[in-house]
Amino acid sequence: MLIYDISSPGRSAAAQYEAWDNQPDLPEQHRRQGDIGLPAVSELQVVRHFTNLSKKNLSIDGEFYPLGSCTMKYNPRGAHKAASLPGFSRRHPLAPVGYSQGYLSCVYELQEYLKDITGMKAVSLTPMAGAQGEFAGVAMIRAYHQKRGDHARAEILVPTAAHGTNPATAAMCGYKVREIAVTSEGDVDLQALKEAAGPETAGLMMTNPSTCGLFDRRIQEIAAVLHEAGGILYYDGANLNAILGKVKPGDMGFDVLHMNLHKTFATPHGGGGPGSGPVGVSERLAPFLPTPIAIIDESEDDPGTVRYRWAGKPDIPDSIGSLSAFMGNAGIILRAYVYARLLGRDGMHRVGEYATLNANYMAKQIEQAGFTLAYPGRRATHEFILTLATEAKELGVTAMDFAKRLLDYGYHSPTIYFPLLIPECMLIEPTETETREEIDGFVAAMQKILDEARQDPELVRTAPHAMPVKRLDEVKAARDLDLALPKADG
Repeated sequence: MLIYDISSPGRSAAAQYEAWDNQPDLPEQHRRQGDIGLPAVSELQVVRHFTNLSKKNLSIDGEFYPLGSCTMKYNPRGAHKAASLPGFSRRHPLAPVGYSQGYLSCVYELQEYLKDITGMKAVSLTPMAGAQGEFAGVAMIRAYHQKRGDHARAEILVPTAAHGTNPATAAMCGYKVREIAVTSEGDVDLQALKEAAGPETAGLMMTNPSTCGLFDRRIQEIAAVLHEAGGILYYDGANLNAILGKVKPGDMGFDVLHMNLHKTFATPHGGGGPGSGPVGVSERLAPFLPTPIAIIDESEDDPGTVRYRWAGKPDIPDSIGSLSAFMGNAGIILRAYVYARLLGRDGMHRVGEYATLNANYMAKQIEQAGFTLAYPGRRATHEFILTLATEAKELGVTAMDFAKRLLDYGYHSPTIYFPLLIPECMLIEPTETETREEIDGFVAAMQKILDEARQDPELVRTAPHAMPVKRLDEVKAARDLDLALPKADG
């Protein structure tokens, strides 16, 4: 049911509404004259409608959400509150620089924090999502090679344990994609990399830790091979949460990276937005950063006075250009800034420590509950993989079945069937914001489902049983997609 279905003329829920009538500077001809078309409902109807609607979905605010490689962790309400202060929320993106010094100072300081955290020489906050940040990173790789006249470099190398968007991004930027195998222990196959890297190699895209939940132990050798071949090493920031405050991608040899503020820096995640995917670069790629970037403008007339401004194309002539209408997603940038300030340097260290501790604790508990880890001989980072290949073969119960049954126990499923090189896999990330009790509860639910699969497999195969929507026909949904809205009466 839509909220318009319960609308009735004359009702209103304006008690919490902040009046905007006192705007003497807004000309009458620019003010709305007609009705805005919102539903006419009471405050209680609004509260009940959206509360009941929220109960139909699982979310990080209500349940444990162990989505692997996505870092679905708690978003501090203090960061939301700070970003909503009138000086931020009412600032127009085209406001003169002189009226935006407070906001610009926050942007500049966040750029500096991210440089320090990642070991990069320069950062741009303008990409509006992780995917756009990834695109910007590969676009800068392309711009770098073209600037040098090195037009033979037509390939991007991608390990089989890379993040799923990497091949798509490389293709969007006009590159051919060449996969590099991963060893049975989860590391990039160094010999295969040496054989693939050459004059046509533009770069290698990977994340470390990888999507296998493992830190590649030969990363510096990988960087040396790439750089010797003339390629650029790209870091997908999906798993930065695991190493936050502990090791820097720049120190590993990476030349360019994107960060997901909605993962590592606890800004809102999911639902198609909002997003922010800043990019960081080494010194040789700095001339190609997307604009604008916040900089300090030293005043000759008033030395010592700190003034901030936007650096654009005139300041960075080789920039790949702008990626958004204005200067990035201001509200998300501010939330990330406040999150970083709340944690401080010591807090950043604890994020990596507790994220890794939680994952390794859960992995050991899961293994003791009777499940098979994909890499039992390796220590997990912030996430780990279990494989249900044996259960699928012997019991006829798949990873998809486990995922659906978890909904009945009040848990969102971990990532399933990714990475593709692990059969019937679940990629589980508890994050640092979950308690031991919550982790133990999830493990207990998994153990109960395993017992059910052995005693009554049909119960698991037909799950979920307690959700508003039961098991859907995924094949029919994909082949017979119907997104049309119902026609209004009359």
